[in-house]
Amino acid sequence: MYDIKELTKDIHQNAERQEFVKTLMSGSIEPRLYATYLYNQLQCYAILEKYGIENSLFRTTPNLPRAEHLHYDFKALWTSEDLPTVTQSTKDYVAHIETIKEDAEKLYGHIYTRHLGDVSGGQMIMRKTPGPNRYYKFKHKEIKEYKRIVREMINSYLNVYKLNILNEVKFCFATATQLFKEMNDMDYSKPLILTNEVKEPSLSEVLRQGFDEEQAQRRKEEDEE
Repeated sequence: MYDIKELTKDIHQNAERQEFVKTLMSGSIEPRLYATYLYNQLQCYAILEKYGIENSLFRTTPNLPRAEHLHYDFKALWTSEDLPTVTQSTKDYVAHIETIKEDAEKLYGHIYTRHLGDVSGGQMIMRKTPGPNRYYKFKHKEIKEYKRIVREMINSYLNVYKLNILNEVKFCFATATQLFKEMNDMDYSKPLILTNEVKEPSLSEVLRQGFDEEQAQRRKEEDEE
């Protein structure tokens, strides 16, 4: 039997060594920077979970999806009318998930990478970052049970679709690593000018902004060709 953790050990460790991970764990991350990170995560989780649900991949782990909680945490921290930057790695990730939306085993490679991390290392990040952090909150009994279920599911897929699974897990880690680098390059040292009335975007508005930017970029590329 293959061991997915061992097969992806190097790329996983590379992601964890990024400077932004140290910032996440420092206990002093700037709230707007963390909100921007959550916003980009929201784009990724929303599209993945949409197709995960359509493929019945959360049937045995109904409380595992995180998009709703990411949206809640983001709204609690972001006080500007303008939405945060959607990074290139996030756009690339959303576009990629669209190409595998009917491939259950490939989608589960991403669920394994993201959601298993949330119930594992995410519990440490939760204690170091600002805001309500519903993103990382699970019922105590769910943590152990969901870890077991996700590992069993990914290994069952791995035994049949080894190459497909490995490619998707590696892609997920690679884009996560790139997002960490993009976050590390952002400058939030300047004060944020607030308006008297702040409009909180709905979840659909948040997602639409990310998808509209992606479509605009594609149209621009087509016009240039």
